[in-house]
Amino acid sequence: MKKLKYLFAALAASFVTVLPLAAGCSEKKEEKQEQGIIQNNPQPETPQEPQVEVEEENKVKTITYFTVTTNGVNIRSGAGTGYSVRGQAEKSTLYSLSDKSGEWYKTGYRNNAGYISSKYCTLVNMPSSGNETIEAVIEEGCKLLGTPYVYGAVRLHDGRGNFYKSFITDEFDCSSLMQYIFYKGAGKLLDVNTRTQVYQGTSVTASQLKRGDLMFFTNASRKNNKGVERIGHVALYLGNNYILHTASDYAKIEQISSTRWSYFIQGQRII
Repeated sequence: MKKLKYLFAALAASFVTVLPLAAGCSEKKEEKQEQGIIQNNPQPETPQEPQVEVEEENKVKTITYFTVTTNGVNIRSGAGTGYSVRGQAEKSTLYSLSDKSGEWYKTGYRNNAGYISSKYCTLVNMPSSGNETIEAVIEEGCKLLGTPYVYGAVRLHDGRGNFYKSFITDEFDCSSLMQYIFYKGAGKLLDVNTRTQVYQGTSVTASQLKRGDLMFFTNASRKNNKGVERIGHVALYLGNNYILHTASDYAKIEQISSTRWSYFIQGQRII
């Protein structure tokens, strides 16, 4: 009997010892399972914005012009040799390319259309400003290529928007041309001459010039004057060292010569 009592006591003690250990293993196993659930089901990441192809949008657009390879190339009223001659193209100057009809390039000429045979022409591309208003101003200027220069030509308006009835588009000097194209292309009111237009907009240096900026120069007769009285010419910068202006002969697009650069005073950004 004593041996049985000792046996039952030993068995009871073993159960007391084993049960807590079993409970502890069960908790650890559940903890591991819960951790496994968290690891296998991570929190969703923040959705990424879809990548949009913008390369084409960011690509710099170009504006196409053309130049003739020799002097005296006829500018005709239509696309063919049977049309009347309206003038002659000058070598190394640029003309805007607005359309092509067969073997003929269409351009602006004296506020009308002019056609030049493409066999005498070379295409020239220049970067666009990317600004529709600036390009509209330039386009107005390109319509007037070939228009005669007349010193003191009648202005479009008095600088405040009061328009002159005697104004015509058959002649311009440098400042009246700039006044006209900025009003037609952008609705901007420029003053009546170079020495007052130079105060409008924001001043820029030669290295800061962008397509559509005004460039102000002195000249041989004014270079020794003081202050604003030195200014004697204004042109529209197109980029790649080209300007659209009129000076002594007719409205044209040409490269800035080294002599003209030596006369440069400052630029003004109107737009």
